[in-house]
Amino acid sequence: MQVWSRIDRLAGILDERRKRAFSAHSLEAWEFDVLAALRRSGAPHRLSPGQLLRETHVTSGTMTNRINRLVARGAVTRDADPHDGRGAQVALTADGLALVDAALASLTELEDELLTSWSPDERDQLAGALRRLLLGSL
Repeated sequence: MQVWSRIDRLAGILDERRKRAFSAHSLEAWEFDVLAALRRSGAPHRLSPGQLLRETHVTSGTMTNRINRLVARGAVTRDADPHDGRGAQVALTADGLALVDAALASLTELEDELLTSWSPDERDQLAGALRRLLLGSL
């Protein structure tokens, strides 16, 4: 019980820090999630909507809405897939890349504050334990 209670409290703290980091850049958490998925894909920061679904774990209708809103914001483009005439590709724009990078820097700074007193070895141990917990829950 004490493990799950602490994880729950920590999740609330992390969620609050995420909101603070994102609001500093006028971003919602869902916007960051989509932009970060594209960022993680590497240059040219382009994925199909289906790949974005798998990365963000939302429904296709939700993803369509999110892509539309990010296109309107100028953070991503949606273009025809050159390899599949029926498909599309979503890509970060230069503005979208700058936005996700700035938000990520803010988020990392806020999250690092939680671990400032931890040694690199302690951080590695925590990362390993969390990885095991996550893999066991899938």
